[in-house]
Amino acid sequence: MKNYLSILSVDVFSVTPKYVQVMNGFIAGIERGEISKGDMLPSINCLSYDLEVSRNTIERVYYELKKMGIAASIPGKGVYITNTDFKRPLKVLLLFNKLSSHKKIIYDSLVMHLGECATIDFYVYNNDFNLFKRIITEKIDSDYSKFIIVPHFMEHADKAHEVVNLIPKDKLILVDKLMDDVTGSFAAVYENFEKDIYEALLQLLDRLSQYHTLKLVFPVTTYHPKDIIEGFSAFCNDYNFGCELIGNIENEVVVPGTVYINLMEDDLVTLIEKIMDVKMRIGVDVGLISYNETSIKKLILNGLTTISTDFGFIGKRTAYAALNNKTEHVPAPFTVNVRNSL
Repeated sequence: MKNYLSILSVDVFSVTPKYVQVMNGFIAGIERGEISKGDMLPSINCLSYDLEVSRNTIERVYYELKKMGIAASIPGKGVYITNTDFKRPLKVLLLFNKLSSHKKIIYDSLVMHLGECATIDFYVYNNDFNLFKRIITEKIDSDYSKFIIVPHFMEHADKAHEVVNLIPKDKLILVDKLMDDVTGSFAAVYENFEKDIYEALLQLLDRLSQYHTLKLVFPVTTYHPKDIIEGFSAFCNDYNFGCELIGNIENEVVVPGTVYINLMEDDLVTLIEKIMDVKMRIGVDVGLISYNETSIKKLILNGLTTISTDFGFIGKRTAYAALNNKTEHVPAPFTVNVRNSL
């Protein structure tokens, strides 16, 4: 029997389910000619032991291979490769900077619209440039058809383009954010952070006019792009609002006549608590605008006003670019949901 350990592996750092990793390994082995029609597969017990995964994982792998028509069981003998002439799904390396409710919307939309046309190896690098660099450099010579990347970093953002430029541009799709100095013709589905916040605040101008000062809660340590500050400041200057950045919400003293624009969910909780502690009315004494629409924000305080990218669109359009080898740069729609907090 073949030495399948030289063909198959499981990466414990990948968010991709282990059964998908093993299944992709079998498919890649077939494509490279390392696994042939008629080859017998290891027993479930042996392979689960050798790869240090559960029996259920290997059972799921064999079930999926049979479902795809690649393998079949022969009673009393085992599982064999029965078909090596098949169209391989697009193989995608997906890198998210973090997990969050809106990133889940992107992921779910992407997976739904890729359907069975693609398999995804999913990694989360937690805004860590060094981890991002390690993943890219380790995977750059692998047989991925597409590298789909959400590029946000806490440190060394100025060096990230050097790593991204290693990727063949016909394989690259940038998601959520464009990157300066990434060269060549590649696909992108992105947020226009400066333009989006300016135009969103412009839509809210009538309500904002009840207040005298706008404050953007922009933590000192954040992966959010400074373009948001540029758009915010430009709006305040153009329409004569008092303008302030808050780097640490813990130190804020709430003042009537202020509208707070909040980026981070943790800061949102702290901000609401501070306002309630001084018994000010949200939507009357102070205003509150939250980034990124989620279902719960429709209910909090009888409705939080949100400004938000259409994250479902990002996932859908990214899938379209991947499946059709597109290289356009497509801005995502940005929406305003007016509720009682403003």
